[in-house]
Amino acid sequence: MAQLLDCAGNLSWILLRSVVRFTFMFFNNCVAIPSYCLYLLLLQPLRIWDRSTFWHIEGVMFKWLLAMVSSWGWVAGYTVTEWGDDVRPISEEEAMVIVNHQSTGDVCTLMMCLQDKGTVVRKMMWLMDHVFKYTNFGVVSLIHGDFFIRQGKAHRDKQLVYLKEHLEKYYHSRDRKWIVLFPEGGFLRKRRETSQLFAKKHSLPHLTHVTLPRLGASHVILKTLSAQQENGSIGAGTGTRNQTANKSKGLQWVIDVTIAYPKARPMDIQTWIFGYRPPTVTHVHYRMYPIKEVPVEAEALTDWLYQRFVEKEELLARFYDTGSFPPPEGQKEAVSRPMTLDPMWLCMVQSFAFASGYIWYNVLQYLYCCLF
Repeated sequence: MAQLLDCAGNLSWILLRSVVRFTFMFFNNCVAIPSYCLYLLLLQPLRIWDRSTFWHIEGVMFKWLLAMVSSWGWVAGYTVTEWGDDVRPISEEEAMVIVNHQSTGDVCTLMMCLQDKGTVVRKMMWLMDHVFKYTNFGVVSLIHGDFFIRQGKAHRDKQLVYLKEHLEKYYHSRDRKWIVLFPEGGFLRKRRETSQLFAKKHSLPHLTHVTLPRLGASHVILKTLSAQQENGSIGAGTGTRNQTANKSKGLQWVIDVTIAYPKARPMDIQTWIFGYRPPTVTHVHYRMYPIKEVPVEAEALTDWLYQRFVEKEELLARFYDTGSFPPPEGQKEAVSRPMTLDPMWLCMVQSFAFASGYIWYNVLQYLYCCLF
């Protein structure tokens, strides 16, 4: 009986905490996202007069919004430990980030672990599944200039054309530096069986912890944002005429990010919101490749990307077996780095959001009374 009462008490506490967290997040969204939109509406004259300053301000507010999402997980004890290369020294250089995709929680994890990487978060362009367009954050991503990919063969060719046009129109004009791509497309549990059947049919490696990447978006990004040399490789620092006009050197790096969850249990966005899972450490492994090492021709790029995901499979197998990633080449021991957020800064961002919501509510109420 005592054990049953303890279980009931724990369940009641989890339920109460989930309700409180959801209520807070609901009001957080109700004040933060409309405030972001209204501030940018107010700053439209600045966009005409000084575009760079406008997008600088937009990027700062975008980072604050992502910090709010990060704080939801941080408060619940969902933290990040980083492995592999340190990407902070290249935070001001242009890079394409490829990430293994297991669940909706992957996006939240990246929002958190990139917060301390200089200006990366505010200068980042996301490529996400089109379902994210219809979430509460969809309008923010549309304003920021992110791109939503509709999956399926029927849409693939058109989507790649739209992606190229989108990059040419928005990437450099809004001073973007990093572009984040989930090459696998859908989530692991949805695509694993299909990917394994495809691999078997084409004599490709059998993968369990990742799926084979889809190549179209990666190819378009590299062709559009990097300078191609005569030998078919990608040049660093030359840039196209369009990029030179925007003082851009083009892509300098490809950053291979591997996300690993304890016991291979991905964290979804529901867990991030309600916080019903005990405190969890998500492990993120980085590996950087200079752009000159990345092939640009379709066949060579296909082989290169497949090899990256075979390496991801090996990294994840090692992690799930031993609890750590293997050491970098030439080192005897792998060193992890706990990623931290400043609680005072998170409180200031949240306070600004609620203060802004209060101010805008009074301004709109006053305008409504004046008009009607």
